[in-house]
Amino acid sequence: MGRFSPAERLVHLATAALTGVCLASAACLYLPPLAELVGRRHLVVTVHEWSGLLIPAPTLLGLGSRAFRGDLRRLNRFGPHDRTWLRSALRRDHRPGARPAGKFNAGQKLYASWSAGAALVMLGTGLLMWFTGLAPLSWRTGATFVHDWLAIALTVAVVGHVMMALGDPEARRGMRTGSVAADWARREHPLWRPHGSSAARPERAPAPATPAEPPRPGRR
Repeated sequence: MGRFSPAERLVHLATAALTGVCLASAACLYLPPLAELVGRRHLVVTVHEWSGLLIPAPTLLGLGSRAFRGDLRRLNRFGPHDRTWLRSALRRDHRPGARPAGKFNAGQKLYASWSAGAALVMLGTGLLMWFTGLAPLSWRTGATFVHDWLAIALTVAVVGHVMMALGDPEARRGMRTGSVAADWARREHPLWRPHGSSAARPERAPAPATPAEPPRPGRR
């Protein structure tokens, strides 16, 4: 069954590639053994700056895709079933039905939101460090501190994301080919309705059935 459109897969691939280049070049700048091994510091700085500056570009271009905009709306909605998913994940509850999820589970939504916010902060602090005339020295010093520590946190998050993907071959196939097995979708994302209502409608757990009203005396 279809999960991701070609535009969505291209956005993910381009963003992943730019992020990987940005983090790898940062490691070559801040870790002395890598800096000595690679050399050419000026070139590495240039690659790091432009790859970081271009990270938001795939998302902005992807806004031209209706499917991509629909998934952004899904990622931006956090419902009661997402809170249930988080509680079950914290308890390590793997029972069937313990982790209800729509097209994206609560963990994926939190990761997407945190990554987007971190990327914007990294972009802003990076610009302050790149264009030294934009702000006084005290601001640039604070921007450097935030940039460096947030880069470490972002690296840890990206590594965790990759490890989660490595543990789920079907999820990787969905991002690689755009399609997933129906049984995997029913098991991991039981509230997802790929051929149901429009993308703008939030996915939610079905409401419990309301018992029928008992007949009143004298009614037919």
